Amino acid sequence: MRTASAEQTHFDQKYSGICKSLEQEFLDITRGLAPRSLYDPLRYVLKGGGKRIRPVLLVLSCEAVGGTLSGAIHAAAAIEILHNFTLVHDDIMDNAGSRRGRKTVHTKWDTNIAILVGDELLALAYRELLKTTSPRMKEIAQLFTQGVVEVCEGQALDKEFESRKRVAVQDYLVMIQKKTGKLIAISAEIGGLVGSATKNELDALRTFGEFLGRAFQIQDDLLDIVGDERELGKQVGSDLQEGKKTFLLLEGLRLATGKDKTRLREVMLNGGVPRGRIKEFRKMYEKCGALESAREHIRCDTEHARAALARLRPGTSREMLSSLTDVLLHRTY
Repeated sequence: MRTASAEQTHFDQKYSGICKSLEQEFLDITRGLAPRSLYDPLRYVLKGGGKRIRPVLLVLSCEAVGGTLSGAIHAAAAIEILHNFTLVHDDIMDNAGSRRGRKTVHTKWDTNIAILVGDELLALAYRELLKTTSPRMKEIAQLFTQGVVEVCEGQALDKEFESRKRVAVQDYLVMIQKKTGKLIAISAEIGGLVGSATKNELDALRTFGEFLGRAFQIQDDLLDIVGDERELGKQVGSDLQEGKKTFLLLEGLRLATGKDKTRLREVMLNGGVPRGRIKEFRKMYEKCGALESAREHIRCDTEHARAALARLRPGTSREMLSSLTDVLLHRTY
């Protein structure tokens, strides 16, 4: 029986191996492409790193139902390229100056280039997806396309929330299920399709991905207020500074009383909190129970995700999906 440390080493090596295969695929995809005015910034985006959660999830899901890395690599690359397309366009809409510690495309080049790069990333994602060899290619393409549709819907809702004076926690959960959760959910499901999953296995992977996706975003909201700036790579409390209607703000408004409720309502109505007041609002969240509520939502969603995994056949890849869930749950950035 392997020790916990040996299992962690195996997981780390597997994760690293998938990422290396992915980086090689990106090099192959973009090698020799011109004009440079388009493809230099596009390569810059794909070299930006990140956790590569979605492609790793896709590959592990594929392997959990009998598939292989080589069979899944094109779909895995496609899902990561699609994710980067959303980031490039999000950064333009949010007027973000940095991403993963580097200048955003519209800042380093200009907005027109960034729009074009995002469009080309979407096209390359489809071109890469269609290299996948599978008798279920139509289902895969339909699911991938539905992912694009729902991510756009989620982004539209997110932008709507900026000007809406009333947003409920349930509204927020619907939005993140589309904007963030959908790509994570379809990563697991597409992996299952590539690996020729049975209907029951596919249902299990879909459910796993949906709950994991929601837990992932709420964890992001939590880390923004309680995380370590050195590990996050950005200022703690940036969501509050920008007046974003996150799970914590909406749940805090629901749970708080007295002056705290008044202060949180002011953020909802007026947007934005000065950096010097971030600690004050963190104490409010702690006092009213919003932080604990976020942790409880993450715990419950994670339990549901694990319960779905238990419906898959026992094996190394299923265990690695469980390990990936642990990594996401306990991450600090």
